[in-house]
Amino acid sequence: MQSALDNGKQATCKVRFLEKVGYGLGDGASCFYWQTFSAYLLFFYTDVYGLPAAIVGTMLAVTRIGDAIIDPLMGMIADRTHSRWGHFRPYLVWMSLPLAIMGVATFTTPELGLTGKIVYAYVTYSLLMLLYTAINIPYGALLGVIASDPLERTSLASYKLSFAFGGSLTVQAVALYLVEYLGRGNAQLGWQLTLAVFGAIAIILFFGTFSLTRERIQPPRQQRTSFRKDVTDLVTNIPWLLLCVIGICTLVYASLRVAATVYYFKYYIGPQVFTFLGESYSFDTKKFMAVFTVLGYAGSVLGVMSTKYFVKYLGKKYTYLFSMAAITVVTASYFLYTPKQLTVIFALQFVGLFLNGPSMAVIWAMYADIADYSEWKHGRRATGLVFSASSMAQKMGWAIGGAVGGWLLAYYGFVAGEVQSVATQTGIVTLFSLIPAIPAFLATLLVLFYSLDEKRMQSIQSDLAARREAETAGSSSMANSTT
Repeated sequence: MQSALDNGKQATCKVRFLEKVGYGLGDGASCFYWQTFSAYLLFFYTDVYGLPAAIVGTMLAVTRIGDAIIDPLMGMIADRTHSRWGHFRPYLVWMSLPLAIMGVATFTTPELGLTGKIVYAYVTYSLLMLLYTAINIPYGALLGVIASDPLERTSLASYKLSFAFGGSLTVQAVALYLVEYLGRGNAQLGWQLTLAVFGAIAIILFFGTFSLTRERIQPPRQQRTSFRKDVTDLVTNIPWLLLCVIGICTLVYASLRVAATVYYFKYYIGPQVFTFLGESYSFDTKKFMAVFTVLGYAGSVLGVMSTKYFVKYLGKKYTYLFSMAAITVVTASYFLYTPKQLTVIFALQFVGLFLNGPSMAVIWAMYADIADYSEWKHGRRATGLVFSASSMAQKMGWAIGGAVGGWLLAYYGFVAGEVQSVATQTGIVTLFSLIPAIPAFLATLLVLFYSLDEKRMQSIQSDLAARREAETAGSSSMANSTT
């Protein structure tokens, strides 16, 4: 019984710095895969693997939407997992090696005809995303059970995003160089070996998260498990449904923007000499991608680090609204710039992602709030199921964004490895700017209807704390009466 009391106290206390770092390591690991999918999967399949863009777009839509449907099931499975290490932490160990192996298999180009390659791509990518789901949903849900304090959750989300930026930055900055170095001119071999390196790093980071974190918040003792009841509670949870749609819009924006970046620099900006402060620098696609990425993630990290100040004055809801509105305007403005306006293009990347940084952090704290709201409303806690919305939104968003990106490239007349026509170049710029600004604007509007503001969450968490204290006291009295 003392253990239950200790868990309740620990849930409201400050989380150690090392544990926050440990939690952040997991998102760094995830981003060695997710950022590779986001930035290079479409490019890999069209320019290295050898599939037409339209076929890739359809494949990404089919596989990602199918995988997204599985996410709530994985959340329910994780909620029902009982082990000496908790509900969610064991998956970081169990799934990290299979995920690494399938990552290499997905970025392997088989010696097959077009039909064989299509089948191989469907099978390997589907299995890869299934394994990613099995590790990423429990990892995301872990944030909801480390601590209950809203500020600690926001802090954990900030660490999570900071390490995500680190993993993403590493992928964006070194992937193409690593492919070239490891492949020695053979891009197919280079991508295969690069994913082997990324997989090994991710395994180490996932083990770090497992070792350094603890699960403290447990479901109510009287809670009975019921898949049907869980699903019913979820689909009647209006804040969850709304945040899921907001997440899909946000990820459609990110998917379109990130996937279009390599095409934007390779086929629109092109190799050129860039003059800065009187010095001339020769740039190709790899250098452009590296500099653009470093500036963006530097801005994102600073933005995430500023999240607590935005939340202090605006609250989570209006921090998200301001942040998404800013990135909508910045993204759309790229349509106005020519390939020679590199200084403006680079500066906007830093400013835009600085302003966008807080939205990336607060949305994870908002999911944790929804887990509390669900327990408060229904008397049942399903943290893994609630956090499955984040993964489901990611998959649906990337499915829609990836498919639209592939289809639009085909519509604009894109041919891999060729000099593009003026119309195709204009299409690529539109895909990089105006088109992703549309879902970003929709996310900005939808968050206006989100109801779990700071005042309401304080009331909900006070009620939950009182319930847990009463439950612990009742259990203690029963234990004493039987002795």
